[in-house]
Amino acid sequence: MAKPLRLPNATEQAVLDGLIVRSITPAEQPRWDELVTQRHYLKSARLVGEQRRYVAEYEGQWLVLLGWSAPAWHLKARDQWLGWSEDQRAARLHLLAQNSRCLVLADRLQFPNLLSRALGLCCARLSADWLADHGHPIVAVESFVDAQITRGTAYKASGWTLLGPTAGFGRHAQDFYQRHDRPKQLWVRALDPVSTAALKQPTLPSTLAAFQPPPTPRCRLPAPQRASLLDRLPAIRDPRHCRGRWHPWPAVLGILSLAKLAGVPGAQREIADFAQRLTKPQRRQLGCRRDPDTGQYTVPGASTFFRALAAVDYLSLERVVVDWQNEVLGPEEPNALIVLDGKTVANAQGQNLVTAISVPGGRVHGLEAVRPKEPAAPAPRAQPSPPASPQTQPASKLPAPAPPPTPKKENEIPAARRLLARLSLTGRLVSLDALHTQHQPAAQIVLGNGADYLFTLKANQDGLLETARTLGPSAFFPSGPASQGPTHRPDGGKQSQPPRDT
Repeated sequence: MAKPLRLPNATEQAVLDGLIVRSITPAEQPRWDELVTQRHYLKSARLVGEQRRYVAEYEGQWLVLLGWSAPAWHLKARDQWLGWSEDQRAARLHLLAQNSRCLVLADRLQFPNLLSRALGLCCARLSADWLADHGHPIVAVESFVDAQITRGTAYKASGWTLLGPTAGFGRHAQDFYQRHDRPKQLWVRALDPVSTAALKQPTLPSTLAAFQPPPTPRCRLPAPQRASLLDRLPAIRDPRHCRGRWHPWPAVLGILSLAKLAGVPGAQREIADFAQRLTKPQRRQLGCRRDPDTGQYTVPGASTFFRALAAVDYLSLERVVVDWQNEVLGPEEPNALIVLDGKTVANAQGQNLVTAISVPGGRVHGLEAVRPKEPAAPAPRAQPSPPASPQTQPASKLPAPAPPPTPKKENEIPAARRLLARLSLTGRLVSLDALHTQHQPAAQIVLGNGADYLFTLKANQDGLLETARTLGPSAFFPSGPASQGPTHRPDGGKQSQPPRDT
């Protein structure tokens, strides 16, 4: 396109001075989309992610159309310009916007500087409009210019900076790119230089920190250790029916395992969101199936993860994960305290789990779910006396149906006993809270597991508390050896074993 070689005359300057940039109304969007589709070189008015559409007009006449959308996910030159890390990019990318459509409807030779004037006016209001629409401001913008069509002079004139050519890839789907072998110029501009410089800092200033979402869970396990876990998962039997299997079972278990290693809270919905964020190489490594129509690697949805969590043999999964954990972490300190504790799982409809964890190392030895009890049979209701005439009995006096019985849950004690029954605890010290300070758990730990226990007593346990106060201050453990030798001490160290009392 020819470059204007003159300045605007008085009439044209009046147009530039009277130019107004405003957002289009919903009723105007069909016209905006039609003009962009017909006259823009991309032949598409579709914008991705968060977006806004503007028009620059003079006395009601549309002269320039501008479309803004979410920024590109991966841009090496832009990320180097901002100087942020990969984690910072993932958490702060929403503070950028992309000028993805720019269409001049008027004759550029007739109105020199029209596009640069429209871009300047639009950038001046973009952040405030974005905050009103999407709940966060914009501190910097980017745009691609096809050098085979235009030179990007308007961007340069309105304060943008050319970073160089792109690599020649276009976004095909979320986090998937295809080569188009037509590199474009990458232009950027800092709308707020101070805030743009703060994007590379470890902590955002207070003016921007409120708009930063919580960090996205990511699995930071090294690739060799991830591979060693994934290689073990096929040993777990697939409980699904042979019909209707689309996603490979090792891939489903692999995504479940990586999501939890990344700290993803909750259950199927949160795991499905984590799966959608997996990159193409990650999906390929997990063994995800390729869609024959699109050729892309697909991941399971929330319903698939729900059925997998309900049907998986959790004891087999536990053995695989614990064995892998022990291989990665190596031998454990034999005097580490093992704590059994019950917790309510977040976003899991009140599901309770009892876990066995070593402290302070944090190694997991197993977990057991608190199971629901069978609902009790409803109590028989007294039958009302039959009415003298069915036609004369009012409907309001008919007996109401009995509500369905509510299933009750067992407490943590049976779950803890099931967990203790399958743990190897010989010679270890096991700690439980006051709920488990009873004869049966104590006998199981000492006689069944060959371990020692450390129980807690509370003031409301009057009988046990009074009995404990009558015991002598002897420093021995019930399962300790009769001979002299090192044994456990409550503070985690070692002490000499005194002779046992008989």
